[in-house]
Amino acid sequence: MNWAMRHVPPGAFGWLALNEVRLAVRARSSSGRRGLLARLGATQVIGWLLIAAWLAIGCLIGWAARDTAIPVLPELRIAALGVSGLMLSFMTAQAVLGSQRSLYDTGDLALLFSAPIPESSVLLAKMLGIAATIALTYAVLLLPIVVPVAVLGHPQLFGVVALLVALALTASALGIALTLAVATLVGPRAARTFGQILAALLGGAVFLASQLYPRADHKGSAMVAHFERLRASGFGTHGLSSLPGRAAFGDPLAIAILLGVALLLFASAGLTLQRLFLSGYQDGGNRPSRSKPTGRASQRLFHAGLTRSIFAKEWRLLARDPALAFQIVMRLIYMAPLVLAMLGSRHAVPVPPALAFASVLIASQLVGSFAWLTVSAEDAPDLLAVAPVSKDQINRAKLLAAFAMAAPFALVLPIGLAWQTPLGALITVIMTALGGAGAGYAELKLGKPSQRSSFARRRQGGVIAGLASVAIAVVFGGGAAIAVYLVSGDLGALRMVVGQR
Repeated sequence: MNWAMRHVPPGAFGWLALNEVRLAVRARSSSGRRGLLARLGATQVIGWLLIAAWLAIGCLIGWAARDTAIPVLPELRIAALGVSGLMLSFMTAQAVLGSQRSLYDTGDLALLFSAPIPESSVLLAKMLGIAATIALTYAVLLLPIVVPVAVLGHPQLFGVVALLVALALTASALGIALTLAVATLVGPRAARTFGQILAALLGGAVFLASQLYPRADHKGSAMVAHFERLRASGFGTHGLSSLPGRAAFGDPLAIAILLGVALLLFASAGLTLQRLFLSGYQDGGNRPSRSKPTGRASQRLFHAGLTRSIFAKEWRLLARDPALAFQIVMRLIYMAPLVLAMLGSRHAVPVPPALAFASVLIASQLVGSFAWLTVSAEDAPDLLAVAPVSKDQINRAKLLAAFAMAAPFALVLPIGLAWQTPLGALITVIMTALGGAGAGYAELKLGKPSQRSSFARRRQGGVIAGLASVAIAVVFGGGAAIAVYLVSGDLGALRMVVGQR
């Protein structure tokens, strides 16, 4: 990448674009040169070995299928359409998060906007960097299989590469447009939180829609039901809906249409949103004045007792963190199908035990995440370490704050479960509290303070704490499921006996 940048005038769009792509590749490959040898001995070596194994599998598949024609069946086109929609949903969520980082977190925009460089060039280069980051994420998963098969006898599969590029460019344009729209509607202070919520909704949109869509009387899985419905209607095999499937299997016209539309959206977003991008950056840099509060506002900052003071401080920190919105909304999205299954299920699957297990698992992970944040976001760990107070008392206050933040979401499933088995709901609440306490305690004991800039990488250096919290959640969740199963089974048998009499 560096040799290409030497042949382009510094500050030109090509130079900026190559620099953004280089930064994207560097961000995906490592976290920087500091500590590279330490990371190279574990995580990166495992990653490169997995990629090499994935590539070897692709070569074996390509060699075995080199003389076998791949029939372009309607089912394959429908599958390509579904996968493309799912990928676009995830890519747009990534683009929203990347746009927020470019707009609020990176420190190079001040230099770029003060340089004699067109604003559109800066925005287009940033969008290209976001698209490169997105494309690299999925290229690692797809290309080690697709490229060997295409090279060894099926060149039409190079259309998958073109489809991936088109989806990444489209997602980048949609992501920057949605981010700027949110910043314009709600203002710069609330834009980060709303952007995180929007990204979570986009990431789980396809999953949630597939679960909410009625299945009629179909007895199979939701995926099979949707697939059969699409095949019966011809959606995905004819007209514009067939473009992703045709492009994936090498149709030149479909590839040209998708790439043309993606490039048009990409260029239009870069040329029309430059003013909004600049104003969003300028508004995001403004901070409210830190004037000293007086009267009742000043009294609210101080509390009697250590526990109340630590609890209030941690609660404020948790409530202000925009990244929590992403975690909470994602858990609510994946919780919704469980609630719907509980309300409308009539099949033989024991729903109450599954809900009990899911409740303990979700709540434990929420409490663990919040407890990890209270440790990692501690601004003065040295001050607390030398303070004449008990560390256990501080940890209890932090754990209470994590519980208070997670409680409204942890009670959703038990409240729904109470309609079927009140005793099972009570057991679920107790096991949820125990699981959350165990997961939060593990995070408090094993977590280490770090800078807020590292929060984007969850569990950086906390693998043991993460595994411990997951193990605790699974153990208590399994216990809750078994207990609820026994209780609901006994109640069902008692009802049958009473009904017979």
